[in-house]
Amino acid sequence: MGKFDGLLLVSDFDDTLYDSHHRVPPRNLAAINYWLQEGGRFTVATGRAYTTFAPYFHLAPINAPVVLSNGSAIYDFHKQTMLVETQLDPRAPQDFQALMDAIPSLGMEAYHGEDIYVFRPNAVTYGHMAKVGTEYTVCPISDMPTPWNKIIVQQEYDQLLMARTWLEEHCPERYEAIFSNRYYLEITRRGCNKGGMVQRLIDMLGVERDNLYCVGDNQNDIPMMALSAIPFAPANCAQEVKDWGAKLMCHCDEGVIGHIVEFLDRKY
Repeated sequence: MGKFDGLLLVSDFDDTLYDSHHRVPPRNLAAINYWLQEGGRFTVATGRAYTTFAPYFHLAPINAPVVLSNGSAIYDFHKQTMLVETQLDPRAPQDFQALMDAIPSLGMEAYHGEDIYVFRPNAVTYGHMAKVGTEYTVCPISDMPTPWNKIIVQQEYDQLLMARTWLEEHCPERYEAIFSNRYYLEITRRGCNKGGMVQRLIDMLGVERDNLYCVGDNQNDIPMMALSAIPFAPANCAQEVKDWGAKLMCHCDEGVIGHIVEFLDRKY
């Protein structure tokens, strides 16, 4: 029996577990190994899709299924099995063509299975593709295969706010539209966010809400942090997360998972 038996720690990936130097800090690795040795379970809930997260899975000792695509899927990397996968509304191609026509500055990525299709790439798109190091196809929306798991709309923050408002007015109740940073507006099926999928994950694992701990740095992490017995955030988190009331820990570059495990080590 370990002191962390029955506990699940769920971390966002970029700018939380994975730092600004493009690594998982040694402090995080040591803490996760200790957490697992004491009976705890550790996993990730990321905005990344399978294609863009799979190359990084080996960077940390993960022993539970992973929430992918900002809450549209759950994948078990150990069994190489997709446990849950949701799709956008069938009207998505028409809806997002209309959005792109309404706001011509926007670019978008559409995720179909393990393939990424891009329409009207901009500087944000090119930066994102370089960061994740994944192949993609640029084509008209009408040529993109469907269904889509997720869309990322990309541009400056003020343009993305306009896009979110447009979706709320023209496509009510069809989509979740939530920021993963100030340049990415993540689109999933209505009701599919990190909170909803983390809830499904703990139901699968038989973990009680009081034994769930979540950490994230941006607005798309708030739904899962709302489930957490203590909602944690790195010091580098978005102002919206600070205003929401997460418990602030150290900067992600300093090993925020290590800081959390040290905190919980004293608690238990």
